[in-house]
Amino acid sequence: MQKKHLQTIAVFLFCFQITIAQQHQKPNAVEIYNQIQKLNFLGSVLYIAAHPDDENTRLISYLSNETKARTGYLSLTRGDGGQNLIGPQLRELLGVIRTQELIEARKIDGGEQFFSRANDFGYSKNPTETLEIWDKQKVLSDIVWAIRKFQPDVIINRFDHRSAGTTHGHHTASAMLSVESFDLANNPAIFPEQLKSVQPWQTKRQFFNTSWWFYGSKEKFDAADKSNLSEMQIGTYFPSIGKSNQEIAALSRSRHQSQGFGSTGSRGEETEYLEFINGEALKNKSSLFEGIDTSWNRVKGGKPIGELVATIASEFDHTNPSASIPNLVKAYTMMQALDEKHWVTLKSTAIKEIIAACSGLYLEAVAQNQEATPGSIVKLKLEAINRSAIPMQLISITTLPEQKNTPQNLPLNNNILKNSTLDVQLPTTIDYTQPYWLKEKGTIGMYAVEEQKNIGIPDIIRVAKVIFNIQINGVEIPFERTAIYKYNDDVKGEMYNYLDIVPEITTGILDKVSLFKDNKNKTVAVKIKAGKDAVKGNIQLELPNNWVVSPKLIPFNLEKKGIEQIVYFEVTPPNQPDEAVAKSVAIIDNIRYDKDQIIIDYNHITKQQVLKPAEAKFIKLNLKTNEEKIGYIMGAGDEVPESLTQMGYKVTLLKAEEITPEKLASLDVVITGVRAYNTVHALANKQSILLEFVKEGKTMLVQYNTPDDIVPVNIAPFSLKISRDRVTEENAEVRFLAPDHPIMNSPNKITSKDFEGWKQEQGLYYPKEFDKAFTPILSSNDKGETPKDGALLVAPYGKGYYIYTGLSFFRELPEGVPGAFRLLSNMISLKSAVTIPAEKIKP
Repeated sequence: MQKKHLQTIAVFLFCFQITIAQQHQKPNAVEIYNQIQKLNFLGSVLYIAAHPDDENTRLISYLSNETKARTGYLSLTRGDGGQNLIGPQLRELLGVIRTQELIEARKIDGGEQFFSRANDFGYSKNPTETLEIWDKQKVLSDIVWAIRKFQPDVIINRFDHRSAGTTHGHHTASAMLSVESFDLANNPAIFPEQLKSVQPWQTKRQFFNTSWWFYGSKEKFDAADKSNLSEMQIGTYFPSIGKSNQEIAALSRSRHQSQGFGSTGSRGEETEYLEFINGEALKNKSSLFEGIDTSWNRVKGGKPIGELVATIASEFDHTNPSASIPNLVKAYTMMQALDEKHWVTLKSTAIKEIIAACSGLYLEAVAQNQEATPGSIVKLKLEAINRSAIPMQLISITTLPEQKNTPQNLPLNNNILKNSTLDVQLPTTIDYTQPYWLKEKGTIGMYAVEEQKNIGIPDIIRVAKVIFNIQINGVEIPFERTAIYKYNDDVKGEMYNYLDIVPEITTGILDKVSLFKDNKNKTVAVKIKAGKDAVKGNIQLELPNNWVVSPKLIPFNLEKKGIEQIVYFEVTPPNQPDEAVAKSVAIIDNIRYDKDQIIIDYNHITKQQVLKPAEAKFIKLNLKTNEEKIGYIMGAGDEVPESLTQMGYKVTLLKAEEITPEKLASLDVVITGVRAYNTVHALANKQSILLEFVKEGKTMLVQYNTPDDIVPVNIAPFSLKISRDRVTEENAEVRFLAPDHPIMNSPNKITSKDFEGWKQEQGLYYPKEFDKAFTPILSSNDKGETPKDGALLVAPYGKGYYIYTGLSFFRELPEGVPGAFRLLSNMISLKSAVTIPAEKIKP
């Protein structure tokens, strides 16, 4: 077999050998060979779009693994504004999940991940609105920074910068800003403060990654003039792993689990199209890097390195990778002698890991506990083993962030394990582990990141590290490893997490929204968790003076790290309607601790710690409810059931497969969660039971679904066609089409005030076409658009009522929007409110 056929995707194979991101990489010989080949390609491509999932994983995988270019994806946002198919997390917590999903995707397709500070504030219909909410200059600065730092030879935009109003405003804005930045990045007068760390950079050329989708149909695309398009055949097959490029890309895209983007791989020829936009046009349209020297010749003094790496590749022995180590060490030494910084830094990092892989050099720093507090001592177990015949010596250990060097002078002989322990003193000033972009409060459109060097970094910045300084063939090489924690799970085996730095104490109010419907006091539960042993102090619940809290302080004494305690306060609301932010604060030795520790732990991403202010929203609300018993069918994941419980309802969670007439008999109302008919396919077999439930005199309330993959077709008892209509302006005027309808009057009188303070959007995926049996209740629209009347539809069916709504209750209720609670109560109470035939209350 020719060596070129032994190429494979190193990160791809690694990712599927393990499931935990932090576990030590153990590349095989074919993967190592691929990494050596990439050492000799000095060219880069930056792909730019707006959100997680916008990227073309087929193209990223092809460029990284077939072309062997350094390939990056700059997603301007972290996807905070979308929906979550795997859990209840929304907004910034969803952004944390999608950040990790992108990082995992890049491990599979071989790319690198970057972000700007732009916040995904939700769907935007045009780039004008997008750039009004984003801080355009800051996002533009971030793109210029990414270009100057990454130094791409080629930039590829996912979207068309000329398509304002035809797609998501974020999409078009990402392309517009990318095009604008193309020349700005090379202008030293633009964002000069960046030049302390980077240099101006001129990208060679820029493309728009078009496809038939942008033309409206395959037929229109086939008929279009393609003279300005470059074609790339990306259907490469990698025989060494038995997978096509498209199959690898599908596995990468399937990391986007929170969006339900599981993808099936394809095989065979496939073409990607790139429309030339900026820079130097191609003469040979199949060569993106035409006119760009992608060899080591582009680095002054680099030619001998390229020749040596070529020799290493040609002589690589798959049965004995360690035979390449002497030349690899020589190439590493030659790199250190060069003045160039960009490519030398990148390739030095890569070659060090190749040396480790060729020798089976395993280096690990394992903390005794998964969490530690600032100022504490972390006990590390160090493991070092050289599994080759190449002589090595562990010269010293450097611990970070304290920069302490501990001499070792231990020989690392073939397959002889060296274990040792080391105590690391953490600084009292060390930052807590958390997403750095959430540390400071941002705006609706932007995250606050003031430190320039941090902008664009995809992941949590972890500073607890160990550097193993190892001498190989007379050359001392530093190998950096992040401190981890690992344990054995009886089912899953060896499990890994990173070492997290946590506060001495964290607190959290269990109910993030508390409703007070009358003047009665309410018991509020607060959780306390110890970040270290022997923590004692007092905790208090802070509210404005018109709210009465008892007791003022509650003492706590937690003996062991990780112990949790629940304490209870009695809260009496003011007489008048009011909204207040409650804060739980622990006080230890006159120091206030006011962080709530949130753990996000899914199997497909690295475990995440998020520290948010320990706050909750308390609402004294003029809210009337009845005593309906509710059955709730979860869909894509939301927190509506918790909100219903806050309202005083008895809620039963229903699994679709358990739905029977007998199970529903004791209920008054059935509510389906968001996108339930998209995600719970078993509902197709239960629809007749649910509609019979309505027919017999009960109420069914269906929350929004998308028009894709609706199951079943008869989602309603009458014709109802879901569209993509939405009202994204949360402050858009709401007009009452049926002001006398009971749903607007009982038990709560709904007024325009009830639509004040809505968050992110009013609603989405409104039905546009519906049977005359439905009464449209509300009408609204974004600026410059026609009225949308499908936000809330009510139809009598038999003795009961069927309600369909696209209003974003799943966002408004967890945010504590009073009017959302009042309107939802009326929807739930519709049956008891109707005392006259439904046909007589139509407008």
